[in-house]
Amino acid sequence: MQKGIEIFTPDENESTGIEYSDNRVSAGFPSPAEHTSTVKLDLNKELIKNPASTFYARVKGVSMIDAGIDDGDLIVIDKSIEPYNGCLAVCYIDGEFTVKRFEKHKDYCLLVPANTEYNPIKITSENEFVIWGVVTYVIKKV
Repeated sequence: MQKGIEIFTPDENESTGIEYSDNRVSAGFPSPAEHTSTVKLDLNKELIKNPASTFYARVKGVSMIDAGIDDGDLIVIDKSIEPYNGCLAVCYIDGEFTVKRFEKHKDYCLLVPANTEYNPIKITSENEFVIWGVVTYVIKKV
């Protein structure tokens, strides 16, 4: 299976307006139908706070399945967010992009997968390494 992620830029000029009910959908017992009004929901406006620094990527691989990120999911990445300990980050390491949980330790950093079949990646001075952006949303097909 191919690993890594495929990155692409959202088109700020392309409208993603779709009809949307502004009433919440109950996950419990159904209630009698209320009058529902529909409005247009633009997913770019909903998911992207910093358009100039935001990208979408399609995940390839299963190293993050225990974090709810599956092969084929779309992730929203904001490059303007300062990476923080424990964040989900898209990183460029030794010529490849990967998504992992970022851990900063006193003398080193770790990229931690969310699948016990994979080992953490210890970042050393020998690695070509950049935290490319922080994952803000996961979009998945159910």
